[in-house]
Amino acid sequence: MSIEKVRAYFQPLGIAERIQEFSVSSATVELAAQAVGVEGARIAKSLSFKVDDQPILVVAAGDAKVDNSRYKAQFHTKAKMLTHEEAHDLIGHDVGGVCPFALPENVKVYLDVSLKRFGTVYPAAGSDNSAIELTCEELEKYASNFAGWVDVCKAWRPEEQGS
Repeated sequence: MSIEKVRAYFQPLGIAERIQEFSVSSATVELAAQAVGVEGARIAKSLSFKVDDQPILVVAAGDAKVDNSRYKAQFHTKAKMLTHEEAHDLIGHDVGGVCPFALPENVKVYLDVSLKRFGTVYPAAGSDNSAIELTCEELEKYASNFAGWVDVCKAWRPEEQGS
């Protein structure tokens, strides 16, 4: 099971005990926010895409949406999300538990600046009923194959609200 891979990945880092497991689903931003007890924006959702035939993850705030033009400017290709099967096969986590931890070496992780508004955020921990609370600095430090911070999302900035 994927959460066990994440737990084993976190063990030498000394943070495995920080994984929270819930008796309810946390597979969507809304469900995760309810399970954790925070606003949805603080859920760090992991979105999986393909760039040059390689899988990547973009971890963004729960209220952010991928902006196609920003994405294309950053990655020089159209944003095309992986299917559920591709996520399972290429990322190693099932949709609902996709997270930036315990990933294959070829999966690069990008963190979106939409996360930087918060003191801590809650990415999944490999299952559809788990999360871990991390600062953005910790998320950057512990993410597998961290490739950099990007600005590829919209709808989270105050000036974009309601548009």
